[in-house]
Amino acid sequence: MNLPLAQRQSELSECLVKAFPRERGDASTRRSRLRRRESGSPSTSLPSAALGAGSASKLPHSQSGLGPRGARCAVVAIIAITSLFVAGVAFAQEKASATRLIELAKSNSAELRGAISATFDAKELSAGMARAGQGPEFFFATNATAQPSLMIDDAPGPKMQALAGSDLWYAAARIEPVGRLHSFYYMVNGARFGGRLDLPAFGPLSYLQPGAPSGVLSEKIVHTSKIYDGMKSEYWIYVPAQYDAKTPAALMVFQDGGWYTQRDGNIPVLNAIDNLIGQKRIPVMICVFIFPGRIGDSPGTPTYNFVKAYSDKWHRTLDDSMRSTLYDTVSDRYARFLRDEVLADVGAKYNIRKDAYSHAITGLSSGGICSFNAAWQMPDQFSRVISWIGSFTSIQWKEDPNNPDGGQDYPDKVLREPKRNIRVWLQDGSADMEQERYGSWPLANVRMANALKLKEYDFHFSFGKGTHNPGQGAAEFPEEMIWLWRDYDSSKTAQTYEMEAAEKAKPVFRVTITGRDSQ
Repeated sequence: MNLPLAQRQSELSECLVKAFPRERGDASTRRSRLRRRESGSPSTSLPSAALGAGSASKLPHSQSGLGPRGARCAVVAIIAITSLFVAGVAFAQEKASATRLIELAKSNSAELRGAISATFDAKELSAGMARAGQGPEFFFATNATAQPSLMIDDAPGPKMQALAGSDLWYAAARIEPVGRLHSFYYMVNGARFGGRLDLPAFGPLSYLQPGAPSGVLSEKIVHTSKIYDGMKSEYWIYVPAQYDAKTPAALMVFQDGGWYTQRDGNIPVLNAIDNLIGQKRIPVMICVFIFPGRIGDSPGTPTYNFVKAYSDKWHRTLDDSMRSTLYDTVSDRYARFLRDEVLADVGAKYNIRKDAYSHAITGLSSGGICSFNAAWQMPDQFSRVISWIGSFTSIQWKEDPNNPDGGQDYPDKVLREPKRNIRVWLQDGSADMEQERYGSWPLANVRMANALKLKEYDFHFSFGKGTHNPGQGAAEFPEEMIWLWRDYDSSKTAQTYEMEAAEKAKPVFRVTITGRDSQ
């Protein structure tokens, strides 16, 4: 029975009085004892009536000083106190959503200070980088000694409000359009402070829509590779609600797969996939989310020796070096690993279409070039590609003396080698990495886009202002998927991809210099 809150509080108070009728010592002593109880101090001791074992708990009611009703109340009280304490700790530690923070701010709630502290890291607040968003609605907070002015996309934002008794400032803002990357920073005493270039505003399709059927993500699966000499890879299989074993499904493979599986994370692709399948804007597809493997358990093998030498040479961890070997190497080895090992296992469990027309692959950074490389090397296996902040740079160039190619060669390979029947979405930002050893990520992606343009590939290049960060790609993901799977027809097994008329009418990409005098 659910009793009104006031009645429950009254009964709890009655039980507390009956269970613990007296507290010896003065007021300060009682407060001290209460603080110890709330802090969980080891010196805290529960009243004997609450003990589950021991001589005190076995005393008759007459000896313990409690009647039958008092004993029952003591038990109820202890349970209630414990529940309230646990709930209070959980509440204190729980992060607030952007929507909740905005509600607290608009109502001038006394809870706002605690909600800000629980939601944002202290370093982020001090650095002026704390923010939370839900669709177009955003909440910003920062520490500042003087009133900061919030700038959003280089334009003045809402006035920052002071949190009384602190150096915290906050503001709520509506940022549009959604499905795009934005930026923010502060001006404090005439100087720029804090901010981020990567502020994704997610659109409705990035949140699971009411009534959209939701699929099932498998438990982690571990695969031991033969092609990579005992490397162990972890992956997950996502099966949409509409999957029917009698009808073969399309396929999409995600590199660095674990990064994509959190619905409320920074890359909420599962929500978009469910929404788009439910709206019949993309086909029913099995998704494989695969992490780069680990080779540490296979010492002495050729793969281990190569990866260990690379790790020692460039002072990178063994796992990171294995990832680079998998993703940055320009060869068909990783594509064979997917085709002959991982996807063969997945295909034994689920009814998946065999045609490249129904297969897509995606990744970010080194996972981006890896996805393009798999389709380039095996266009009969993958014909649809999404690359975010792709590392088309020289990371693995000449690491293997028998392999003359590096990622930086791909623009030239696109121009000079036979055309592949693939469809490609590229994304990068002008503030992506400039690296002394491997080169320029923005320029490499511009070169890739122009090569695809000049050879009349079916491609799209989304170039923003972001850094080496998945924010833009994640915000655009629903749009990317709609574009990638447009005109898909399940009755077909092949299609010759052609550049869109709108892209044909556009010129090649030209470079301008920013951040310094271009004269």
